[in-house]
Amino acid sequence: MIESAIGVILAAGASTRMLPLSDAYPKPILPVCNKPLIQHQIELMRSLGIEEIVVLIGHRGFEITKALGDGRQLGVRLRYVEQRQMLGIAHAVGRLEQLIDRPFLLFLGDIFFETRDLSPMFQLFEDQGGGAVLACKDEDDPRAISRNFSVALDERGYVRRVIEKPRHARTRLKGVGLYLFDQSIFDAIRRTPRTAMRDEYEITDAIQVLIDDGEPVRAASVITGDVNLTSPADLLAVNFRQLALSGAGALIGAECRIHAGAKIENSVIGSHVTIREPITIRDSVIFSESHVTTRHPIDRTIVTPTTMVRCDLIELPGAAGNE
Repeated sequence: MIESAIGVILAAGASTRMLPLSDAYPKPILPVCNKPLIQHQIELMRSLGIEEIVVLIGHRGFEITKALGDGRQLGVRLRYVEQRQMLGIAHAVGRLEQLIDRPFLLFLGDIFFETRDLSPMFQLFEDQGGGAVLACKDEDDPRAISRNFSVALDERGYVRRVIEKPRHARTRLKGVGLYLFDQSIFDAIRRTPRTAMRDEYEITDAIQVLIDDGEPVRAASVITGDVNLTSPADLLAVNFRQLALSGAGALIGAECRIHAGAKIENSVIGSHVTIREPITIRDSVIFSESHVTTRHPIDRTIVTPTTMVRCDLIELPGAAGNE
């Protein structure tokens, strides 16, 4: 394991497709089985021995700092940097150059990752003497690759090409938004042009600059599932997926007041939730501090203290996509 590696989480983005939830909640603190998404990422970093993490915040960033504080309760030290311009992932990473003096593990803060073990990334990184290692998933669905990026290897197993959102992926290796870099990525970012399509600085273009410069870049198939939280339906899907993996029929947080006649089926209930009526709650997520007073059943719905969002067109529990 790399000694003194630092963690970086990009948590600055806003999302119109997550409305109305994103009016009040930045995506990284949306709850996955009663923990903020970003807390799952921090705990994964901590399990690798990473104790110092930089979090790039933007949209409603104060909500993230309020939820996480300085990180001590999670066994880490958190530093926050505000991002004022949204010009792509590479631009965001480049802003952190003055804060990072060693290898760093980078997470995109709106993706839930499932992995058995990330340590092979560090072993590859040490074996090749730095450069970059890209966390990947062996993906059977070409549509999922077209929403992320494809990774092509040379005959030695090194990455020779990364293609952002390919229309016709020629490999089954999908990049997932989790990376291990050394400081050479900052040199590459400075020479990364804006893209013609999105007018942003893409991290995949910066990685390609690394490759073309002869820096070692390899892929590690360490991700078994990934869900990009883009819409409210994605939030339901990832909660159902984790609930199914746990084998539990429901998850109920602390200090809830639930009517004795209420039925909770395949749902996640946060802490300090009140359910006043003998209703059935099925395939739903209820945020902490919510007060449910309806007399009608709740089905495939996200309930917050201020709103209810129906998500009818989602897959059933356990079938949530790896996207």
